[in-house]
Amino acid sequence: MVGMWRMGPWAVPWMMLWLFCLLPSARAQTKIPLETVKSWADAFGGELYSIVTKYSGSLLLQKKYKDVESTLKIKEVDGLELVKKFSEQMESMLRRKVEAVERLVEAAEDADLNHEYNSSLEFDYYNSLLINEKDENDNYVELGDEFILEPNEHFNNLLVNTTYSDIQLPTNVYNKDPDILNGVYMSEALNPIFVDNFERDPTLTWQYFGSSTGFFRLYPGIKWLPDENGVISFDCRNRGWYIQAATSPKDIVIVVDVSGSMKGLRMTIAKHTIITILDTLGENDFVNIIAYNDYVHFIEPCFKGILVQADRDNREHFKQLVDELQAKGVGTVNKALTESFKILREDLYPFVLTAALLKAATRLPAFPETPSSQQYFRDAGQGGLCNQAIMLITDGAVEDYEAVFEKYNWPDRKVRVFTYLIGREVTFAPNVKWIACNNKGYYTQISTLADVQENVMEYLHVLSRPMVINHDHDIIWTEAYMDSALPQSEELFASQAQSLLLMTTVAMPVFSKKNETRSHGILLGVVGSDVPLRELLKLAPRYKLGVHGYAFLNTNNGYILSHPDLRPLYKEGKKLKPKPNYNSVDLSEVEWEDQDEILRTAMINGETGYLSMDVKVPVDKGKRVLFLTNDYFFTDISGTPFSLGVVLSRGHGEYILLGNTSVEEGLHDLLQPDLSLANEWIYCITDIDPDHRKLSQLEAVIRFLTGEEPDLECDEELVQEVLFDAVVTAPMEAYWTTLALNMSMETEVGVEMAFLGTRAGLMRSALYVGSEKISNRKFLTQKDKESIFTMDHFPLWYRRAAEHPPGSFIYSIVSEDDSEGGGLPKVVTVSTAVAVSVDGKMGIAAAVGVQIKLELLQRKFWMAMQQPNDSDCSALDGACPLSCQDDILNCFLVDNNGFILVSKRPAETGKFFGAVDGSVMTQLLNMGMFRRVTMYDYQAMCKVPYHHHSGARPLLSPIYAFLAAVKWLISDFLIFLLEFNMSSFWHSDNLADAKAVFHHSHKHKKHDILQPCDTEYPVFVYEPAIKETNGLIECGDCQKMFVAQQIASSNLLLLITDAVCDCSVFPPVLLDAKEVKYNASVKCERMRSQKLRRRPDTCHAFHPEENAQDCGGTAEISVSPTLLFLPLALLLQ
Repeated sequence: MVGMWRMGPWAVPWMMLWLFCLLPSARAQTKIPLETVKSWADAFGGELYSIVTKYSGSLLLQKKYKDVESTLKIKEVDGLELVKKFSEQMESMLRRKVEAVERLVEAAEDADLNHEYNSSLEFDYYNSLLINEKDENDNYVELGDEFILEPNEHFNNLLVNTTYSDIQLPTNVYNKDPDILNGVYMSEALNPIFVDNFERDPTLTWQYFGSSTGFFRLYPGIKWLPDENGVISFDCRNRGWYIQAATSPKDIVIVVDVSGSMKGLRMTIAKHTIITILDTLGENDFVNIIAYNDYVHFIEPCFKGILVQADRDNREHFKQLVDELQAKGVGTVNKALTESFKILREDLYPFVLTAALLKAATRLPAFPETPSSQQYFRDAGQGGLCNQAIMLITDGAVEDYEAVFEKYNWPDRKVRVFTYLIGREVTFAPNVKWIACNNKGYYTQISTLADVQENVMEYLHVLSRPMVINHDHDIIWTEAYMDSALPQSEELFASQAQSLLLMTTVAMPVFSKKNETRSHGILLGVVGSDVPLRELLKLAPRYKLGVHGYAFLNTNNGYILSHPDLRPLYKEGKKLKPKPNYNSVDLSEVEWEDQDEILRTAMINGETGYLSMDVKVPVDKGKRVLFLTNDYFFTDISGTPFSLGVVLSRGHGEYILLGNTSVEEGLHDLLQPDLSLANEWIYCITDIDPDHRKLSQLEAVIRFLTGEEPDLECDEELVQEVLFDAVVTAPMEAYWTTLALNMSMETEVGVEMAFLGTRAGLMRSALYVGSEKISNRKFLTQKDKESIFTMDHFPLWYRRAAEHPPGSFIYSIVSEDDSEGGGLPKVVTVSTAVAVSVDGKMGIAAAVGVQIKLELLQRKFWMAMQQPNDSDCSALDGACPLSCQDDILNCFLVDNNGFILVSKRPAETGKFFGAVDGSVMTQLLNMGMFRRVTMYDYQAMCKVPYHHHSGARPLLSPIYAFLAAVKWLISDFLIFLLEFNMSSFWHSDNLADAKAVFHHSHKHKKHDILQPCDTEYPVFVYEPAIKETNGLIECGDCQKMFVAQQIASSNLLLLITDAVCDCSVFPPVLLDAKEVKYNASVKCERMRSQKLRRRPDTCHAFHPEENAQDCGGTAEISVSPTLLFLPLALLLQ
């Protein structure tokens, strides 16, 4: 046929070959023999097991505990009895603090009663800023005489004077004002009481008196340092303990005029006034803010018509919104007042979400709807139901507003109205004052930023009147806080576990007892004393709580006081700083498995009881997780708003091992040089007697047992456990020493250290290399708290081993971002648990292990992962002989959380396997060999980009450059005027606030800021029931084979994958945390919803003898012409 191509017989095979080469699926895949991988895993696992059992001595230690099983007793802990006992001890301790404060209150009130005010009093006192300061002639400055300061361990090694107190004043308070001098002189009577209190109860820490005039008397005395701007901004009257003790719970509606006349400096002062008011509110108070001009609007529309708890989050949210207020239009105050009274006087509507709606809308569990809890449940809009007040901030009022008060507030006047007239104009002063005086409030005029602080504080004195007149000395306990105002706070942050940095304060108000001023209800100040929460937790010894157990405390509002998972600090650059919301972390945000809030509800209600929960416990900075069944036992602490919880993990966590040995035998073994005790545990009380404070816990135990210190008070049950463990573990020293002397440098080079720890906090360790050759010098030291026994937790290697089958080893590698110096990991920590059984009960007596160089593991791995060239390959299906060194293979050693210990590429060591090979990790997840566990972090900090104007703008026009230069000149000139002005000759401190505000407004903002957020993140866990698996992955133009094989007696997996097939079409599997974003409606519902809380027991809102005519007047205005320039300066920023 013409045009037809004829193929000869030779052409057919060639055509087939050509087509075979063109077809993508025709490429031969790398076939990995399963038998080969299993033999590699068995050989490698066997050699590893031989090394770690030999050098840890685990079999010897197991035998030694087995030998004494017949003498052991395993006692089951009664969790309810335990939590009740701890609570009683805590109540007794806190009662002693209350008694100390009561003695101070009595002394202060008696001193005031016997003091006659002297307006011309001259009196020198120890000013904490000026003490030990000298002038150019080497003479002590005025108020700065010699004040002996010595370091004291009880006060975190700060320089203190334990024989005398001294006086601190904020920069804006004149240190020789007659009111200050009279108050300081009167309060000198507290000095002997401070000292006596400390002698009676050496566990007391800071004691103090905060005066209503602004001075702060602190014992022991310290040297106070100004901030970087030379300003002391600490004002005791702003502190939570002062405000809570001075007033009962408050429902506040702030009403601010944003009409056109409020533009400029007036608006700036008004905003500062609102922020200052917000700073006087706490967790037991409720608030809302209304702005008005031509119309009335809630500055947060989501809070329309309700009061919200004045917790840290809500206060900070309000501050951001206040900063955005702009002045325009005409002011009509009547509607704003009407709206305010409606919020305070009426229950607009109960804002109760059904369980299903709330669970769908937010991560927070539903409200309990049991009758017993309804007395505690707060419907939105109801508030604290004690003091109620409206704060009116305006530059004038011209309307006929009397009708509003007649309708909503007269004749009872249950809502006080405080008025703040902004500006120097006095035309409207009578009207604004009339509003306050006819509604049991107080009127002030604020014309400069420097006036704000003192004028705002007046409302607290008015609200305190009923309590003062009635002489009700309520005892208050604050929420948890950390005092960053004291010197060396940064060093303290870095030295202790985060959860133990916090403290609470017990405080009581101090009243004037003088009959002539009774109706005025004069508050002299507040007395307080700090109680570090670590002192409370010392009463819940770690050894009684087991490997995973812990104690925690929460408040009547559901906020955490202390919890081992509380993380109040975050890192900004190289500095540790408190998180903005560190003291308003809710119990449900830490114990987030409590989905129905059963635990939270019971503890807030002050109930005694228990419940069980299956929990996922994050460890190793959230990279790993333990699955536990925890039993929660809880009760209240009488006389406080606090509740105590004790958690014991089910099984071995609820058993205490009791052994018996003689003091002589145990003491001999305690003296061995390789032994140490958990220095944060309390075997003996060493922090009371100054002679004992320098003793380590081991030294104290030895002196107690030898009778050298008969007055030492020790925990005899714990000491007995230590003696028993010392005897049982004593042979380990000789065993390790013998090994070290006979170590073969050729085969075992890389084994660096052996160690063990017992449930009693005893540790032994031995070095197999010189100390200078140790790769991880932080291990088993205070610099690596995860590796030692602390007040918070057992060592991580102990905790992980306890949840692994006894006799099987846990291998842990430091992940890439946690390794020392940021380099590649160098060591592997290996540990196993030692279990004992008595009468069918199994307890974990100890954990033992070794630390080896990663090089040793890698060397053994590569030696095992190869077949000799003369291997018999006849029975194998696949490539043979095979070696992990072959280019066609990738070989990995990974742990049970997917982290790589060995890889061909050293840079992958410590990385998560899913980030290296997403295709195989995805397949392992699909096959069930690994599973993904979703975890939540409700204490996270997320980056928020800082949006700024284009930096290129000044380049577009020379005008911008000129304006920038003018702005710079004027700004510097204004700062000069603020620092040097005529009024400073007689009262320069009044300008400090304005100067501080001005400086703050000119601080350079960073491009990225961190703010609290919620995140979810994955943790991947190996399923040990699947010991081996293999598969083929379709990767487009090729198939990728992989084989996974468990390494016996370990938490390790051998992964062999095809290195030739490109499977990059699969995305990596990452560990990245993702911020939980809430849409607008859900976010609003979350913000409006009020969680269960318990109101304080007392309320002092009114007293019939109160002198309501003392309602303020025109504030004294310091002559300060430079402040007239302030609005211009603020406009220029």
